[in-house]
Order: sequence, then structure tokens, then C-alpha cells
Amino acid sequence: MGARLFTAILPDPEVVQDLTTWLEPRREAGADVWRWTAAEGWHLTTCFMASVPERVVEPLVAGLDEAAARMPAFEVRVEGGLCFPDVGRAKLLALAVTDGHEQLAALAASCRGVASHVGASPDGARFRGHLTLARARRGFDATRWVQLVDAFPGWTWRASELALVESHLSDRGSRYEVLERFPLGAGLGLG
Repeated sequence: MGARLFTAILPDPEVVQDLTTWLEPRREAGADVWRWTAAEGWHLTTCFMASVPERVVEPLVAGLDEAAARMPAFEVRVEGGLCFPDVGRAKLLALAVTDGHEQLAALAASCRGVASHVGASPDGARFRGHLTLARARRGFDATRWVQLVDAFPGWTWRASELALVESHLSDRGSRYEVLERFPLGAGLGLG
């Protein structure tokens, strides 16, 4: 079995701290239905690859470096509640990407293209930019949770690098390890 990898934009540390402060009093209230994601694991996924063979990692890194170099840095904003697959059968609670979604989607398409080209087998899920806050043990109507997340102020940061991350699964959940960082816009002289 190969490495479980994904590419992502990581939020600025200030955003992580501020969002942590907002979420902290709500985590306990939802402990009976949600498994809250750890702040150090927050990210905006652009491409998920469930099993990447070792021989593919080097060309994947090279291709992602080139793809990131062609994409200028951009502003990204997360705000408003979002559920997957939908609010009536919620299994995932997230903040939606509002500003920067078009650029994030273009970056996702580039990352998926690179992954496909080198044989890293990206998932085929329809792209929808989001920052996962929690996962439900079973699907349920999360209308009041979406309304709560809608009341959050929203956060903006400059996406200036793409990260290649390895997901290590265990019985305690996932642990993420950043393997590589690729500056956005390096090939454009923008940074």
C-alpha cells in the first residue's frame, strides 16, 4: 500500500488561533454528535490521493512544484456553514470558501492533473472548497449547527504556498505531516 497524500492550502497561524478561540466553547456542546478536527490539521484540500506508490512521489513533487509556480498567490476567505453530503444528512461540518474559490478550484484542477499524469490516482470527487471543522458519527439534520457556523465572523488570509501532506491513520484519527511546500507564483516572479 502506498502513501496517503493530499495537497492543500494551509491557513495562517493567526487564522488558526482566532478560529480555535471561536470554536472552543462550541466543541463541548457538540461532543455527542461531532468528532472535532484538531486545529493543527485544518487545511483546504486541493487533491486527495489515497495510495501513492513510492516510485511516484519524486515526479509528483516535481510536477506540483511546477503547477504551484504557475499559480499566483491569492486571497482566500472562509465563512459560513457547509455540510456534506447536505445539511439534512450531515456527516461533515465545514466553513465554506467564499473568496478565492475560483483560484482554489484552478489549483485543484492542476494538482489533480499532475497526480493523474504521474500515476498518483487522485480521487474523482467534485471540488468544493471548504475547511473541515468536524465529522459526525452518523448523518443527521445539522441545520442548527450550520446556523451557528454562519454566525462566525469569517477569516481571510493570503494563500502563498501549496503543501504536500501525508496523512497517517491510526485508531485515534489522522495525523498530518507536511512533506513539501511549494511557493505559489514563483515561476511568475510574483511570490
